[in-house]
Amino acid sequence: MSLHSSRRLFLAAMGALTLAVAGCSQSDELTDINGIDLSTANLGKSFELTDTEGNTRTLKDFDGKAVMIFFGFTQCPDVCPTALYRATEVKQMLGDDADKLQVLFITVDPERDTPEILKSYVTAFDPGFIGLYGDLDRTAKTARDFKVYYEKVPTASSYTIDHTALSYLYDTKGRLRLALRHTQTADEYAADIRKVLAAN
Repeated sequence: MSLHSSRRLFLAAMGALTLAVAGCSQSDELTDINGIDLSTANLGKSFELTDTEGNTRTLKDFDGKAVMIFFGFTQCPDVCPTALYRATEVKQMLGDDADKLQVLFITVDPERDTPEILKSYVTAFDPGFIGLYGDLDRTAKTARDFKVYYEKVPTASSYTIDHTALSYLYDTKGRLRLALRHTQTADEYAADIRKVLAAN
């Protein structure tokens, strides 16, 4: 992904999130965080996608756990593997609380990311990570619900995909609380996740 594309995606994502939280109550906001507080945002209420074992999954399936969601695709050259590797680091940093975090990877490339490819990709980082997919319409709807941008970009032989590079964090009660920036360190991710766990 080019620097220009990355900047364009970042600005688009920030604009969408600003609109999502505009005018909302401040009473439930988190303080002293590194990410973007989405506690009162009207987005990402749930999802209905399929996991790599063929099971329909919704947010309700993960009650009692903090859930971190990243949208990407398995042929992503840098952003997606960086995000998933950082998630493995974060789980190590959480120590005894690691089991309270569930990482979900939602593909924006269901045409190429078959269940077998998706499972092999996400579990290579951590066997507990779950890959999710939908058909083209379901993928588009889920992305809209999260204000996630993605777009095919033709290459010489095929295509790549430009996409939003934020991670979304729910608390253990299924409330969306944070958008974590791709530029944050693993330490900053872990610190924000601890605050969300402590706020429940």
